[in-house]
Amino acid sequence: MSRMKKMMVTLVLLGVGLSPTTAPANPDVIETGRLLAVLLDSGRVTIGANQSLINDPAKGDKGFTPEVFEQQLIATFKQRTGIDLADLKNAQVPEMARPMLPQLVEESKKTVASYQATINIQGIKYKGLIPATFGTEAAARFQRWSGIYLKQTAPDHLLRNPKNKADEFEAAAFQKFADPSYPRVGEKILSETVENGKTVRILLPLFFGKACLSCHGGPKGERDISGYPKEGGTEGELGGAISVKLNLKEH
Repeated sequence: MSRMKKMMVTLVLLGVGLSPTTAPANPDVIETGRLLAVLLDSGRVTIGANQSLINDPAKGDKGFTPEVFEQQLIATFKQRTGIDLADLKNAQVPEMARPMLPQLVEESKKTVASYQATINIQGIKYKGLIPATFGTEAAARFQRWSGIYLKQTAPDHLLRNPKNKADEFEAAAFQKFADPSYPRVGEKILSETVENGKTVRILLPLFFGKACLSCHGGPKGERDISGYPKEGGTEGELGGAISVKLNLKEH
């Protein structure tokens, strides 16, 4: 942990993108931020893929244990990055990422574990575990372990948790990624060096898929399963971002 804090790395998790690179940064730092962002989002995707099971009021024990979640998370991450976290020692990843990735998996499992009793209650449809709550809580757990700050965010008109409000830099990024011409496929990570070369910002754009629209689609204003009014979003529309901020003073 002392090593992690000495790095003075700050990571912020959002769901949308940024502006073009203005100065070169250590490629290993950028890749570490990219992998952490994709891994957190892979956990969000895994929760979303199991949402119907999690919320099924007719079932008691869902069998969606932290270990089952981990298997699916690792498979999703491998599909997106080509990296097998089950064989990390032989994977081509930056050295600074090696202790971080498995720990983010562990903190993600702890998040799922904390919901087990609720998930397995019969007769209740909404269990509170959705991609957004998972992302917020897993990031907070990882921060407590590492000193690395993670935060997922969204444009103001989609913001549901005030703690996830975008900063000035992220808000400007949302305007760029909301442009219909920006690619909606390929998980294009953008990075920019700021603060006179002391900091690098790395952002993973997130766009609404079909699964997102059950909560964020239409009809606009109708309450979703969590009680929030739907935003009337459409597939491919900007939904937020995973933003990574790395302090480079000691790199």
